[in-house]
Amino acid sequence: MNYPKGEELNEGLLRTIEGCRICVVVFSTNYPASSWCLKELEKIIECHRTYGHIVLPIFYDVDPSHIRHQRGAFGKNLKAFQGLWGKSVLSRWRTVLTEAANFSGWDVSNNRNEAQLVKEIAEDVLTKLDNTFMHMTEFPVGLESHVQEVIGYIENQSTKVCIVGIWGMGGLGKTTTAKAIYNRIHRRFMGRCFIEDIREVCETDRRGHLHLQEQLLSNVLKTKVNIQSVGIGRAMIESKLSRRKALIVLDDVIEFGQLKVLCGNRKWFGQGSIVIITTRDVRLLHKLKVDFVYKMEEMDENKSLELFSWHAFGEAKPTEEFDELARNVVAYCGGLPLALEVIGSYLSERRKKEWESVLSKLKIIPNDQVQEKLRISYNGLGDHMEKDIFLDICCFFIGKDRAYVTEILNGCGLHADIGITVLMERSLVKVAKNNKLEMHPLIRDMDREIIRESSTKKPGKRSRLWFQEDSLNVLTKNTGTKAIEGLALKLHSSSRDCFKAYAFKTMDQLRLLQLEHVELTGDYGYLPKHLRWIYWKRFPLKYMPKNFFLGGVIAIDLKHSNLRLVWKEPQVLPWLKILNLSHSKYLTETPDFSNLPSLEKLILKDCPSLCKVHQSIGDLQNLLLINLKDCTSLSNLPREIYKLKSLETLILSGCSKIDKLEEDIVQMEYLTTLIAKNTAVKQVSFSIVRLKSIEYISLCGYEGLSRNVFPSIILSWMSPTMNPVSRIRSFSGTSSSLISMDMHNNNLGDLVPILSSLLNLLTVSVQCDTGFQLSEELRTIQDEEYGSYRELEIASYASQIPKHYLSSYSIGIGSYQEFFNTLSRSISEGLATSAVSDVFLPSDNYPYWLAHMEDGHSVYFTVPDDFHMKGMTLCVVYLSTPEDTAIECLISVSMVNYTKGTIQIFKRDTVISFNDEDWQGIISHLGPGDEVQICVTFEHGLLVKKTAVYLIMCDESIDKETIPSPYPKEKQKKNVIVGFIKEICNV
Repeated sequence: MNYPKGEELNEGLLRTIEGCRICVVVFSTNYPASSWCLKELEKIIECHRTYGHIVLPIFYDVDPSHIRHQRGAFGKNLKAFQGLWGKSVLSRWRTVLTEAANFSGWDVSNNRNEAQLVKEIAEDVLTKLDNTFMHMTEFPVGLESHVQEVIGYIENQSTKVCIVGIWGMGGLGKTTTAKAIYNRIHRRFMGRCFIEDIREVCETDRRGHLHLQEQLLSNVLKTKVNIQSVGIGRAMIESKLSRRKALIVLDDVIEFGQLKVLCGNRKWFGQGSIVIITTRDVRLLHKLKVDFVYKMEEMDENKSLELFSWHAFGEAKPTEEFDELARNVVAYCGGLPLALEVIGSYLSERRKKEWESVLSKLKIIPNDQVQEKLRISYNGLGDHMEKDIFLDICCFFIGKDRAYVTEILNGCGLHADIGITVLMERSLVKVAKNNKLEMHPLIRDMDREIIRESSTKKPGKRSRLWFQEDSLNVLTKNTGTKAIEGLALKLHSSSRDCFKAYAFKTMDQLRLLQLEHVELTGDYGYLPKHLRWIYWKRFPLKYMPKNFFLGGVIAIDLKHSNLRLVWKEPQVLPWLKILNLSHSKYLTETPDFSNLPSLEKLILKDCPSLCKVHQSIGDLQNLLLINLKDCTSLSNLPREIYKLKSLETLILSGCSKIDKLEEDIVQMEYLTTLIAKNTAVKQVSFSIVRLKSIEYISLCGYEGLSRNVFPSIILSWMSPTMNPVSRIRSFSGTSSSLISMDMHNNNLGDLVPILSSLLNLLTVSVQCDTGFQLSEELRTIQDEEYGSYRELEIASYASQIPKHYLSSYSIGIGSYQEFFNTLSRSISEGLATSAVSDVFLPSDNYPYWLAHMEDGHSVYFTVPDDFHMKGMTLCVVYLSTPEDTAIECLISVSMVNYTKGTIQIFKRDTVISFNDEDWQGIISHLGPGDEVQICVTFEHGLLVKKTAVYLIMCDESIDKETIPSPYPKEKQKKNVIVGFIKEICNV
């Protein structure tokens, strides 16, 4: 405030202070020297006490504690005027000084940037004056990271209408995060609106949608708006806001209809507008096609403990006495901010014994406030099927594989494929990285409380029993009802409890049965006929009774059973998809599979007595998985097993007596995974590498992705004398992978499809017996690479290409790059300067190379007896359209040595990056007098007219200075080279 100098603080000026909402007080060391300032401060504090005025102190080069306790220079200045004011006045001023110094403000030191300070103060005052400022949580633990990530995205979308979704389960702090973002950026927008609790408004107000539209328009336009219908409201939003840059937050949206009436189209808002939506249902955001979805996650343990401690103790850490109890409560809350806040506040200032009592109670009866918030998501589920899926997962399937659960619940008629997806979208269920279903502990408790409440309202109507006490009571007292759909009873392995099968007689609708270490006596015919899932750990009998009706079962899981045989007689189970008898140590043979047409997964892991797999397994046309891991007595597989074309995964690891996989395995067209380590198989069958769909292999010490393992497997078939490992290493280099094989016993035609499919296989070396076999293998390779494309088709295609589309392509191998550059440049210039539509390649010898040339895509030559090669250049002249170049169409280069009976195939990636190591590999396969053919294979996009090879001859006596430069400085030298090219090409 600025008062006229020399005037007293009269009544008018005092009323001015009363009319202020915010008072900024600047304290300095000399502040107490002014009675005016002290009288003004006294009035400011009075208004704060009476009207709630906001006081913002600035401590300008003075310690706040000196003002609070009137110490230091500030205290001395106050005492200096004690005689002028009297003790009573001084006492009042001391009191208001202490109270003012207790307010949170700004501590300004000499080295602080005052311009920045003024900006901060102005922003804070504006924020507090702004009526649209959203009230924030008292303890914003972990909030800043959420705010920063969302605002970071928004900052990059300033030129368009940006719609952002904040998604997560109830109680995670979605609304709090939206408020913090709104407070941070709302002053940038002339129009802004934050609509809270949209779900509640629509549930409690029959004019819900109209009310929301009116609030949106009134807040943004800053004038009262009345709307007669939703349709008119939509039109008004578009017409009134389409040219306005607005910030709009829609909180707790639960139905897409709520979005349609408020932000149905981006065109409704002006450029630069921001719309933020909080919801529990991510599908709403995807349906609206929002720009960015920010998923809220549970707090980590450290932040959870801090937030809980602020509410329970008023500080960032628990007191030492309550530390363990506090951590137990935090673990119960599972990182849910709402639970941490509610329970922390409830436990504040309570005794240790009360804490222990509350914690015990929470494990049985969840907190009402938290449950009420979480139940909103459950109540919002669309139909009874989604609710049934939710309740089933909560009681029986947490931690189970999603695909497994889906199969079972689909068998119950619940359409779980879409149902589980909906639960995930509503943040009620999660799927972990290993595809296991997970659920927040508090949601699980809420779910089970719903079941408990339903039975309280309707006695005898509890649909699912999962607490041991409840299940024991029903089975002991025979109090089961028709309402029971699922029952779980898990006893300790030392339990001696035994129940009568008769107890199940009245449970006609039971479909999910989960038992552990439970023994039943009596007639198994009393067990329900509607069972879809049987999980019975430690099944006590030696075989399943004939009158145990399983005709509708989808999954049978009898791990650790006492079964010797599954059934004495074959059973008709038309719907059975999953059979798991793992760890059944007495099981000697599998059942007859003839009447199990739907079986998809057969799991017999660790059945050490199993010695026979029934041959009817070959009839299972839908079987996807066989797991026989650690069946140590199993010595062979029935031949019929190889008929399983549908099989995707075969696991035989630890079957130490299985010594052979038949060649028939090639019939398994869809086999993608073969795991058979620690077996007696010594040699990988040739058929393994011919499997069309195989992706992962673990066999005979080879393990990994098939494309990485196959080269090593094929390498294992080669002749060690013909293909020393040292040669392989030097030839393969660092950038390529080499296969070298002996073709005495194998047909390359079978291997070519495999070799071409290996992405990292760049070079192949083949050893043959005779020249005829060599020619046949080369023809096989070229036919495979060309596919069905033949010379006639190539000629027909080439006849359509104009003759002037003639080009050359050179490949240099070895040292002396100068030669390669000179030769390539010379050929290019010769082609470019000639007016004759013919093929031009140097066909005569030159002091530094020997040339061999032929028509077509191959060339023959004999390695000279007295010739020390330092490299070679392969050159082709081809005909193609401008779109098809040699480097893009090149498939491979083959070098056939008819004298040594070898073929070396260099794939494209090797050819375009030949190095010195590659050259050493090539030269090691060549000797004086060897008859050699080089073949170049291209895709059908071009036609090779001529192919030439230039053998670079160079010895130590040749001075590199005399090598023709690829870039002659003198025009005369260039003309000499061009003339030379034209001459040897017989222009």
